[in-house]
Amino acid sequence: MKLIVPMAGRGTRVRPHSHVTPKPLLKVRGQSIVERIVDTFSQVLPAPPDDGVFVLGPDFGNEIRDQLTALCDERGITPHFPVQEEALGTAHAVGCAEGHLQGEGVVVFADTLFGLSDAVTLGDADVMAFVREVEDPSRFGVAVRDGERVTELIEKPDDPVSNEALIGIYYLRELAQLKDGIDHVIDSDLKGAGGEYQLTDALDYRLQQGDVFTTAGVDAWMDCGTIPALLETTGRVLERESDDLHQGTVTDSVVHDPVYIGPDATVKNAVVGPHVSIEEGATVSNAVVRDSIVFAGGEVENAVLADSVIGRDAAIDQRVQSLNVGDHSQINVELRS
Repeated sequence: MKLIVPMAGRGTRVRPHSHVTPKPLLKVRGQSIVERIVDTFSQVLPAPPDDGVFVLGPDFGNEIRDQLTALCDERGITPHFPVQEEALGTAHAVGCAEGHLQGEGVVVFADTLFGLSDAVTLGDADVMAFVREVEDPSRFGVAVRDGERVTELIEKPDDPVSNEALIGIYYLRELAQLKDGIDHVIDSDLKGAGGEYQLTDALDYRLQQGDVFTTAGVDAWMDCGTIPALLETTGRVLERESDDLHQGTVTDSVVHDPVYIGPDATVKNAVVGPHVSIEEGATVSNAVVRDSIVFAGGEVENAVLADSVIGRDAAIDQRVQSLNVGDHSQINVELRS
């Protein structure tokens, strides 16, 4: 069983936090997005993944590979790191993993978090596409049905032909058939939405060739693609995962749960919450913080923050209301009466 995770995108909508850390490696309540994806599928597939194939950008350094290797080693998964040299679309991204596109596997784009509570099996189908009903299907790829049968996949349709949005997760009996669809799209120069090679078109080609498609819903679908979405999703995850929240040290403080305080994190003389995630080794002191994220090693002191994201090892010492501060930044303001 292979897990194919395209993650070469630059994550521009969550900058500055993606300048150093790829979006799939950003933490949500103590776990990175990609770590949550691996663990979810290890629990619901007929067999856990043997190979983790992470399609990286050309400028991704060894630190990123080391993090992904450690994640896989802990779970008995063999990591692989093909590179997408140029961003030419979702089909092209998956196609960059061509050396691994054979056998059973899952392709999942690491832009969202999702909930799957039940085991999934293909049954008689060749492909299972995971979907979620949406109000505006023009923003997504959609699955078109004739009764129970999936007849077409369309990327960002102009007309509302279906409200079943494809959420970027596909379970395939034979990845080589997907490679055939990708090769067809690229060799025929069939560019779709955005002038790029779309995986939806590659899958639709396989559908028209006679592959049997089915769909499955998810319990939750939570966007991580923008700063506001990341904050909202973190709040939802804190509500859903309320056990073992306080792992760090809390001294002379008021905590309005749900608040995650990671290992070696410190909260002192502060009021925090609700919906705050203070990641490993971060510090909040003499401050009021709500609806915010403080990434690993971040420091917030003498501040009043809401709807804020403080990057790794960043230091804030300022009375402000809302901040979006990247890794290793420092903001200090002298307060005068």
